[in-house]
Amino acid sequence: MVAALAASAERVALLVDVQNVYYTTRQAFGRHFNYHAFWARFAAGREVVMANAYAIDRGDPKQRQFQDILRGIGFAVKLKPFIQRSDGSAKGDWDVGIALDAMEAAPLVDRVVLVSGDGDFDLLAERLRERHGVAVEVVGVERLTAESLIRAASRFVPIEGELLL
Repeated sequence: MVAALAASAERVALLVDVQNVYYTTRQAFGRHFNYHAFWARFAAGREVVMANAYAIDRGDPKQRQFQDILRGIGFAVKLKPFIQRSDGSAKGDWDVGIALDAMEAAPLVDRVVLVSGDGDFDLLAERLRERHGVAVEVVGVERLTAESLIRAASRFVPIEGELLL
């Protein structure tokens, strides 16, 4: 019976845009995202095929500690170096990497859970649903999530309550 249940478990990819969720939860609530509660809610009863947290590496010891916590929860932490441009602006987004990983996961999963409010992901959500038949759950701060992304998702889950620390 247990083997039958495991075989029928929904397969899921969990993809977290760490920078986006950090800044949006801070701006909207002055609080942090609760990664433990997220994992408990979105991985429960599902087979986690991929779980990636995409972050920028500044080489900061506190940041490394945070990354270790993410790894302890079950995430693979993908890092890009923080780049400070000569004009003072910064670069370090993971949009293309997240999109590529989502497309690679599509044939292997039933559902992609994307934690981000970035409207650039609306086309990704549409493609995953329409071409691959994958359900796309978007988790984001409601008032800071692009309307186009909310519309493109199979389901939108606002960050609130237990998803905040």
